[in-house]
Amino acid sequence: MFFPVRVVTRSAEDGGEIIEAISPEAFASRECAGDFALSWHAHGLAYGVPVAAAEALAAGRDVLVNVSRSVVDRAREQFPPCRVLVVTATHALLATRLAARGGETAAEIAGRLVRADYARPQGPDVTVIDNGGDLRQAIDAFLAALQPVRA
Repeated sequence: MFFPVRVVTRSAEDGGEIIEAISPEAFASRECAGDFALSWHAHGLAYGVPVAAAEALAAGRDVLVNVSRSVVDRAREQFPPCRVLVVTATHALLATRLAARGGETAAEIAGRLVRADYARPQGPDVTVIDNGGDLRQAIDAFLAALQPVRA
């Protein structure tokens, strides 16, 4: 399994995940150069999945990456077959978690919550994982969704 590190136009210390943090100008340059398998803009930031992810898929490796729902259809078209894991929680819990991260204002958090259920991916390749209760159950459900389907 290959886990590409996303490229994001924010500080590496914000958000609790390992990223490659770059400036908006550097991102735009890399995007124009074709350095990303997928890229998108959300929440005032730019995000990119390095082309190494596409190379790993072409070599027959499985790839796991966190992307915006806005690029799920593009990923499905470019890299079939895809499996989509939608990790969700209640709006109240999402608000608490986003506030704890400290990267957004209350108004920005409210805007995210309005969009939380908007255009949730649908289809037979989608598994919804409830991350609002017991963490061990959410982890088990996530890991189970990664396993190949058995006849």
